[in-house]
Amino acid sequence: MSNKKIIKELSLAYAMELETVQNYIAASVNLDGVRSEVIKKALAADVPTELGHAQQLANRIKTIGGLAPGSMELPRSQKFLQPKNDTTDVVAVIKGVIAAEESAIKQYNKIIKLCDGVDYVTQDMAIQILSGEEDHRREFLGFLREYEKK
Repeated sequence: MSNKKIIKELSLAYAMELETVQNYIAASVNLDGVRSEVIKKALAADVPTELGHAQQLANRIKTIGGLAPGSMELPRSQKFLQPKNDTTDVVAVIKGVIAAEESAIKQYNKIIKLCDGVDYVTQDMAIQILSGEEDHRREFLGFLREYEKK
């Protein structure tokens, strides 16, 4: 098997990470209200981590024979994390983060399976990133439980 399929899936993960960075920045700036501060800080703190994932993916794409895609080549799909008119809707942002993390988890699991027995270095990288995505999802599931208490 050539690296084309792996590069394609790594490129999609790269696009997802960069889109997440954009949306986390927007949410960390746009949210208003006393209840938003913890979420804003958590999202702002996660931006460097997500950007680091994108850099790892870009480097791996290049290493295995591809080119890191430019901005015009990147798909966008995070409708659930787009800024809301109600800038105090913290729960919508939390749910958007959870959806983004679940999409990333699905993508990294796909890469892990695709690389099994073929590309152990890429597989290991995907496993490491997956672990962080799962931790981040768990953190925001905890926020959701707290914010939805009545």
